[in-house]
Amino acid sequence: MDSLLAITVVLVVFAIGDFISYKTKSIVSMMFVASVLFLAAFWLGLPETLFSDAQLTGFGALMIGFLITHMGTLLSFEDLKKQWKTVVIALAAVFGIGIFLLIVGSPILGREYAISAAPPVAGGVVAAIIMGDAAAAQGFESLRVYVTLLVVVQGFFGYPVASFMLNREAKKILANFDPNKVKVEEVDTSEQVTEKRKKLIPPLNKDLQTSYILLAKLGLVALLGFKLAALTNGVIHQYVMCLIVGVAAREIGFLEENIMTLANAQGLAMVGLMAVIFGSLATATPEMVLSLAFPLVGALVFGVIGIAIFSSIAGKVLKESMPMAIAIGTSALFGFPGTFIISNEVANANGKTEEERQAILGAILPKMLVAGFMTVTIASVVLAGVMAPLL
Repeated sequence: MDSLLAITVVLVVFAIGDFISYKTKSIVSMMFVASVLFLAAFWLGLPETLFSDAQLTGFGALMIGFLITHMGTLLSFEDLKKQWKTVVIALAAVFGIGIFLLIVGSPILGREYAISAAPPVAGGVVAAIIMGDAAAAQGFESLRVYVTLLVVVQGFFGYPVASFMLNREAKKILANFDPNKVKVEEVDTSEQVTEKRKKLIPPLNKDLQTSYILLAKLGLVALLGFKLAALTNGVIHQYVMCLIVGVAAREIGFLEENIMTLANAQGLAMVGLMAVIFGSLATATPEMVLSLAFPLVGALVFGVIGIAIFSSIAGKVLKESMPMAIAIGTSALFGFPGTFIISNEVANANGKTEEERQAILGAILPKMLVAGFMTVTIASVVLAGVMAPLL
C-alpha cells in the first residue's frame, strides 16, 4: 500500500476512535473502537502490512524509550507525598493483580496467559508492549494479540466497578456534609505540577526550549536508561530503567516536566506507539480471537478480584473507606482521563448543590488522579519488567 494512503487510513481510524470516545465520555475508549475497526478491516482484506507501509512500525518502536522517559517527567514527588496513602493502596492493588493472577489464575487460565495478563491489566499500552515483546520472543504469537485485547477491553470492567464504589463514597461524604466547613483541595487536572523548589540544574531560558534541544536532552536520558539497563544484564528491564532515569532527570532539573508536550512531539509519537500495539491485530484470525475469549474475561475477572481484596486490606490498615480504596485500585483498569471524567460524573450525579458537588470532587478527585498515574504509568511498567522474564 502507498505510504501516504496507509498512514492516512491509520489516522482516520484513530480519529474515529477519538470522536466516539469523546461522545461516550470515554466509556467506549479510542483503543476499543480502533481495535474493532482494524480487526474488521484486516478480516475483510486490508493489507497486513498496513502499519509497516505507513512507516510507523520502526518509528513507534523507537519512540517507546522516549515516551517512557517522558512519563518519568510527569511524576511529582510532592504530590505523591501528599497522597501517600493513595500511593500505598494503588501499589497494593497492582500487587494484588499480580499475585492473584499468578497463584489463582495460572491453574485455570494457564501459566503463560496469567503471567502475560497481569501487567496489562494493571496498566496499559506500555505494559502490554513489554509483555507482547516477551511473548513473541518465546514464540507465543497469540499472546501478543491477547495482551492487546486486554488493554482494549479492560475499561469495560473498570468503569462500572469504579463508578459503583465512588457513588457509595459520595453518599457517605454527603451524609457527613456540612456546608459551613467545605474545603476543596486544589487539583491540577492536567497532571502538571508547578515547580516549587529549586533544581540542581536551573531551567533553560524559554527561548532555548526548542523542539530540537528538548528532544536531544530526552534522547540522551533515554539512551542512558538503555545503557544502565544493559549493565544489569537484563535484571532491570530497559523500559523500567528509562522510567527511573526520567524521574531522576526531572528531579535534578535536566529534563523539563511534560517534556514531549513542550517539544510538540507527543502526538506523533503516540501514533507510532499505537501502531506498535495494534500491529499484532494483523495476525489475529477470527478463530484466534474466539479462542482468547475465555482467558481474556478470566484474567480481567481475576484482576478485579485481586484489586478488591488487596486494596481493601490496604485501605483498612490505612483507615481509608473500603469503597474509596477499591475505586483507587480500579484506576489501574482505565487511568487518566477516565479518573478525571468518572470523578466529575459521580460528583454531578450525587451533589444537589454546587457546594455538595465540590465537596465530593475535592474528596475523591485528587486520590483518583494520583492513583491512575501511579498504577498505569509507574507500577504496571515495573510489574511488566518483573513478569516478562517469567514467560
